Amino acid sequence: MNVNQQPHMASPYGQPQPGYQGYPQPGYGGGHVPAGIPTQYAPYNGPGAANQQGQPQGYSPYASFPSKTVAANLVSDLSSSSPLDLGMRGPPTSGAPPVTPAQNYSQFGDTQNGPPPMGAPTQRPSVSQPYTPGAVNLSGPQPSYNQQYGAPPNSMQQMTNQMSIMQVGSTAPSPAGPGYAPPSVSQAPVSAAYTPSAPPTFLPTSAAPTHPPPTEGVAQPPPQSYYGVPPSARQPFPNAAPAFSSAGTTHPQAPPPVSQQSFPQAPPVSQPPFSTAPPPGPIPGPRADSYGGPPPGAQTSFQRPPLPTSQPSAFQGGPTSHPSAFQGGATSHPSAFQGDPTSHPSAFPGGPPPTSVPSQIPGVSPPQPPVSQPSSYHSGPPPTAAGFPPQGGPPQRPPLSGMQAPPHMTSQGPTMVQANHVPPSQPGMPTAPPNASMSGPPPQPGMQGYPPQQNGAFGQVRGPQPGYAGPYAGQQNYGAPSAAPAPAPSAPKRLDPDSIPGPIQVIEDDKANKGSEPFTTGVRGLAPPLVTTNFQVKDQGNSSPRYIRCTAYNVPCNADMAKQSQVPLAAVIKPLATLPPDETAPYLVDHGETGPIRCNRCKAYMCPYMQFIEGGRRFQCGFCSCVTEVPPHYFQHLDHTGKRVDCYERPELSMGSYEFLATVDYCKNNKFPQPPAFIFLIDVSYNAVKSGMVGMVCQELKTLLDYLPRENPDMESNIRVGFVTYNKVLHFYNVKASLAQPQMMVVSDVADMFVPLLDGFLVNVQESRVVIESLLEQIPEMFADTRETETVFGPVIQAGLEALKAADCAGKLFIFHSSLPIAEAPGKLKNREDKKLVGTDKEKSLFQPQVGFYNTLAKECVAQGCCVDLFLFPNQYVDVATLGVVPTSTGGSIYKYTYFQAPTDQERFLNDLRRDVQKPMGFDAVMRVRTSTGIRATDFFGSFYMSNTTDVELAGLDCDKTVTVEFRHDDKLSEETGALMQCAVLYTSCNGQRRLLIHNMAVNCCSQLADLYRNCETDTIINFFAKYAYRSVLSSPTKNVRDSLVNQCAQILACYRKHCASPSSAGQLILPECMKLLPVYLNCMLKSDVLQPGADVSLDDRAYLRQLISTMDVAESHVFFYPRLLPLQKLDVESTTLPVAVRDSEERLSRGGVYLLENGMNLFLWVGANAQQELLQNIFGTPSFNHIDPSMTSLPALDNPFSKRLREIIETIRTQRSRYMKLIVVKQEDKLELIFKHFLVEDKSNNGGASYVDFLCHMHKEIRQLLS
Repeated sequence: MNVNQQPHMASPYGQPQPGYQGYPQPGYGGGHVPAGIPTQYAPYNGPGAANQQGQPQGYSPYASFPSKTVAANLVSDLSSSSPLDLGMRGPPTSGAPPVTPAQNYSQFGDTQNGPPPMGAPTQRPSVSQPYTPGAVNLSGPQPSYNQQYGAPPNSMQQMTNQMSIMQVGSTAPSPAGPGYAPPSVSQAPVSAAYTPSAPPTFLPTSAAPTHPPPTEGVAQPPPQSYYGVPPSARQPFPNAAPAFSSAGTTHPQAPPPVSQQSFPQAPPVSQPPFSTAPPPGPIPGPRADSYGGPPPGAQTSFQRPPLPTSQPSAFQGGPTSHPSAFQGGATSHPSAFQGDPTSHPSAFPGGPPPTSVPSQIPGVSPPQPPVSQPSSYHSGPPPTAAGFPPQGGPPQRPPLSGMQAPPHMTSQGPTMVQANHVPPSQPGMPTAPPNASMSGPPPQPGMQGYPPQQNGAFGQVRGPQPGYAGPYAGQQNYGAPSAAPAPAPSAPKRLDPDSIPGPIQVIEDDKANKGSEPFTTGVRGLAPPLVTTNFQVKDQGNSSPRYIRCTAYNVPCNADMAKQSQVPLAAVIKPLATLPPDETAPYLVDHGETGPIRCNRCKAYMCPYMQFIEGGRRFQCGFCSCVTEVPPHYFQHLDHTGKRVDCYERPELSMGSYEFLATVDYCKNNKFPQPPAFIFLIDVSYNAVKSGMVGMVCQELKTLLDYLPRENPDMESNIRVGFVTYNKVLHFYNVKASLAQPQMMVVSDVADMFVPLLDGFLVNVQESRVVIESLLEQIPEMFADTRETETVFGPVIQAGLEALKAADCAGKLFIFHSSLPIAEAPGKLKNREDKKLVGTDKEKSLFQPQVGFYNTLAKECVAQGCCVDLFLFPNQYVDVATLGVVPTSTGGSIYKYTYFQAPTDQERFLNDLRRDVQKPMGFDAVMRVRTSTGIRATDFFGSFYMSNTTDVELAGLDCDKTVTVEFRHDDKLSEETGALMQCAVLYTSCNGQRRLLIHNMAVNCCSQLADLYRNCETDTIINFFAKYAYRSVLSSPTKNVRDSLVNQCAQILACYRKHCASPSSAGQLILPECMKLLPVYLNCMLKSDVLQPGADVSLDDRAYLRQLISTMDVAESHVFFYPRLLPLQKLDVESTTLPVAVRDSEERLSRGGVYLLENGMNLFLWVGANAQQELLQNIFGTPSFNHIDPSMTSLPALDNPFSKRLREIIETIRTQRSRYMKLIVVKQEDKLELIFKHFLVEDKSNNGGASYVDFLCHMHKEIRQLLS
């Protein structure tokens, strides 16, 4: 992606922009976004009726998403879930909360990964406990607004209120990294974390109020879309789910009578809350954890004038004894979100995550502030009488004076409003950190500890909060005229994002718990460490997670249970995955002419699941239970345990992965294959020559041909090579070793393609080196002055295919192509790019091939073992959806370099080409997945062709490709035997050997849903959902695809809530410990360019990404959807470890920092405007921010430890990914920042995608609807 090419702002995937409309457009939210981007939620116009759907330019996060505010009392469900307390609790229980017995799980607490043992559900602390207000986190001056209460809530309102009380159980982020606490077992009372000193930490930065860091007087960039064009036609996030309107509020289910609403109570001291440790560094905005009175010192600074007594201050518990809503989160409820917070660091990764312990804030209960006491959350003059500036919407409802909200609801009072009201960022504007430098995550709209307020809550109208005319500089005011600026730019309150589950905490916990010990595969059903953890694997009978990852390691015993849970049962298989140097590649077993031993009935290959009987003379198949005779040459005696005595000497009896040398019976036409061939087909039309691509390919091939894949590094490669150039006609080259000069033969009859020479076209590199080098020198000169602009494409593939057929071998075509093939020939295409179809029912046609020609051609290629890799260099639409049909059906890859320019894109292209030519691969492969009785493979995703329902045919299979398999029940499974799968891949190696690669995997079976939810892997589930969704866009409108994803995830979580979580009120969002990140990752996927494109994302980019993701492994899809963001200012040059990543939100960026963001496709270096001079000098060789050249694509090699370490890190990151990532330097407030912000996936996106907080509330609303 050439983002830095000045000529055009290319999109992150290298897409042409429709014209970057000058920079100065109205600030991010300031006026209308160009072309009125449909904002996604309606403005908040007051209670009750306020959920109007209209979408005025301002969008109040709560208006249509009330539940967002629902606070999030994070309750870690006792059963291993992370509940987010959205406020409503069930009737209070009395008595002190029982303390859950600690179940040991490493040093961190429970064993449970899922719900607690059925026997004794842990109980939630009783409501009547004293309210323990944690320290209020006043992280910065906050304006105070008096909120008036309206009439007492009727049941609907009550509900709302309740929802609004939803609090995220919070606690300060721990030093371990933002949002995640160390495994401290007993913690000091929360309030400690926020001693007066805390706020100060935050203060310095809080001066940047709500605006994104960049503000200091610098104009904010316009809301351009991240690729440079104004986001005009975007659909609002809720395409899938229209405005998340009053989530909680509208919920049909009536809230418990007020008297029963129990608010969170103080938890037992021993259970640490979600992130109990004090935050590292500045405390990000208000935190949920701190509820209760302000910390002593801090209080004064944030005082607001006292509310009239009749309105209990938001923080206080109100006169009544109910603990204030605030507290709730803070204290008692196990942190809903928390998924077992800190105590189990291993979020789910390691052993089962602990969940049963409700994580709570330690029980010190600070006294509640008296009612009249100013709520520490506000500073600044009281608002107007109504409590808010006039609203733009319907007339304000006058406050009903004297009406007091029911005491327990009070906790919500005024404060909340504003806190939660910080709207998620506007389309072009990811939320900015109130406190830029904060290391902990910033508060997010809607989720902090203040009870979020619903639309109609308390009958009062909620307008923009005074003092913050939009939440960010220039953001539109939510439906109201902008109010006078508040006295001090105060950091607005929102739901504290640290109190909702964050990926970084989970990733760091998993590294801490599972990164040190080797992962042994001998235990059936043991979930492996996360893909983000570095770990060593010891194969002891099941395949390594590098080869196979499952969505669930505990499969339901029957179809009804699977259907009820909606958890997909799938495996992501990467047969030729590369292993780290400290792991052994699969052993090659040669059984001679008899070939591998197999079951007579189901044909499964010998593996550790076969049971030898009758003294070793026969074996019973683990898959179908058929008994088969052991051939005499394979016989061996059994020991006293029934195992063969040679068990550990034979890989097929003791390992999960191994290879068999195939016999001639496994070869086509019963004859051993020829070594494969590589054919390079180069477009020499005007565009290709002018861009420098032709010269670069020819130059690179001279050296690259020495690195063709080989089995043994000391031997020469057996692969033969051939060369073709083309524009409207094809030129074949004879490079036979005996020739003095290469000979060119032109085929102009492209309608009936044939290969004009047999001898001399495919040659051995070593023998013909001189002739090949002469040819590569001459090609750029021959076509230097070409004026031919038209190209063909179908005949090019046909030519390569015919050459392989003539040589009777499999092989790979490397096609370097630049433009839409409009010349008269088979496979001719027309430009059908029509943005008007985006978002309509006809949009799916844009992802389907234009013509059927390429599908037929792909089938022929697969039959011959002809794999196609396509390198595209487009300057405009080339119809990737159609050109990509053959590569994606043959196991090939597509690489795209939009607006290719040699100086800036050379490094990326050449690195991709080198890796593509050198990587280990198999040819002419067939894969079959066998399963034990009870389940079967029903669906497959990836780059392959299937001529029947069982065989996956791959003309080529390389080390980066995955095949994803979905399983369904066809009978009952038993808990004793578990479920088995065996993936067998028959392929030709690069030296022409026919082999069988076997990967075996055994998982447990369960009859309890709780066991299923305890052993799932969210990253794999998201990988599967992405592939399923990206394939679905071929047949359904994208809105329907998004809706079905949201619905399925809501069903998964609702089923858990209903059957596994301990009973609690509907206002709590309870998530299984293993799946607490499902909402954040799902939201990232829903906002992706394929499912919800911005106006500037081209159809080619979307088709390219759709095809790319179909073969991604779990590690790549994880970082693609949730990019890694590293704070370089925290880099320790002495250490070999990387700084802990921060969450993907603009709030986490500090103006004084430098951050590296990577997603496997793009690599950005974001430089804050106030970055320290020393840091800039070390990285760029200049102390001045203004002198940094944003067009640089590589960092200068400076002689200082920081520069060396940073360059090493960048190289390491690049080697971990299958595609080379070009470095893009983004200076804060520069136009490229719009592209960078597109990857801050927890924020509201330019294209209408919801912020994480909003989406979480939307999911909660969906779950409640399902439960009711």
